[in-house]
Amino acid sequence: MNLGHGSMIHCRVDPSTCADVTVTDQPTDAATDDKKPAAATANMKRIIDKDGNIKMVHCEDPDGPSAEKGFRKGMQSLRSMKMHWTLQEFVDMDSQFEFKIKRQEESWVGKEGVSLDTPSANDFQSYLRRFNFQRQRFGYLYGKFVDEEEEGGGEKEKKSLFGSEKEEKVKKNSKVVVEAIYEPPQEADPKAAEGFVMLEDPFEDQVENLASLLGLKRVGWIFGHPPREEGFQLSAAEVIMAAELQLEAADGVEQTPFVTVKVTVGDDGNVSFEAFQVSRQCMEMVAEQALEVGPNPGFCYVNETFTAIQEGKASKTVENNFFLTVVPIVQHVSDVFVTQFPKANRDHDDRTQSHDEMKRQLSKSGSSGWTFIDLLSDFSLLLYLCQFLDVNTDIPKICDSVVNRDVPLDDGYKIIIASLA
Repeated sequence: MNLGHGSMIHCRVDPSTCADVTVTDQPTDAATDDKKPAAATANMKRIIDKDGNIKMVHCEDPDGPSAEKGFRKGMQSLRSMKMHWTLQEFVDMDSQFEFKIKRQEESWVGKEGVSLDTPSANDFQSYLRRFNFQRQRFGYLYGKFVDEEEEGGGEKEKKSLFGSEKEEKVKKNSKVVVEAIYEPPQEADPKAAEGFVMLEDPFEDQVENLASLLGLKRVGWIFGHPPREEGFQLSAAEVIMAAELQLEAADGVEQTPFVTVKVTVGDDGNVSFEAFQVSRQCMEMVAEQALEVGPNPGFCYVNETFTAIQEGKASKTVENNFFLTVVPIVQHVSDVFVTQFPKANRDHDDRTQSHDEMKRQLSKSGSSGWTFIDLLSDFSLLLYLCQFLDVNTDIPKICDSVVNRDVPLDDGYKIIIASLA
């Protein structure tokens, strides 16, 4: 740099890199011990002025009025983001944080809705009855999405100026067929917004792997809750959880037949099941963390960074029902699976998973029309067996025989399973 004795070096310092410090004004000596003035706290910043001198200057309280000068609450000011803005840039930026609330009229589930396996649904609600539905609980629904074809489907001929073209059949939304319910580890907690606390599940991967081997996938979730006033369908926490699960199922803000099913008991003692989906807009807002749980569970609260517009006016809350679409619900009895084995992760139940319970179930083989493979075709029982058999070799072969009864179960597996029981 050709520097020599007496050379001068000029340095430029970015003031934005200066450290913030807080100094406290101490009380004067004149103050008595009994009446010392309160220490005054001032926010100071160390800067370097144009002459190169280091100075301490006052800066605004970060939690004071200047905090409101951000583009939106919790964000930087426009100038901190960029020095020059056009009106269009500002409008485009602002629109990203604004949601004009509108109702979605139809769900993404086909006209046949969701069909619950009756024994699985009865088992779930029977457990909730043990606590008079005062305990909230949830489970994941495993089954299939069955595509519905447009009436009069098939290939159609479409005439055009360039001759006849074949038009592919149009698929409508999917019907949801639920074959099993899995209840992950959880604790009932009336103080939690959802009414329960989800715990870590050591068998999560095994559940997904077993479902895949059986040709099933997670198609929804179900929860039970105490009786509510008429018109109160889902709480804010349940709406947000439903949106999160739909986002996961769709891998983003996309159309999905993933459903939410709720079960409760009425004043007359009868149990009812209802099915819903949340709207695309709800998924968008949850993906942006724009919705929060507030004091009133019947409303979703809008994060202060965002704006919700209802009927042309800004609103700090959105009624939960605006986000819901109703899904038709029916029941069926599975042709493949049974629901007889005790469920995992339950407390205060009459039966728990054990070898004795497995023996009791499989001993029915040969009576009342039951076969060994019929009784083995139980999602909970197969998941229990995953703890004792090889999940890479044994379980896939057993599952093949479960889903395809033309594939006989090797006698060796019958002996192994019988010996476990």
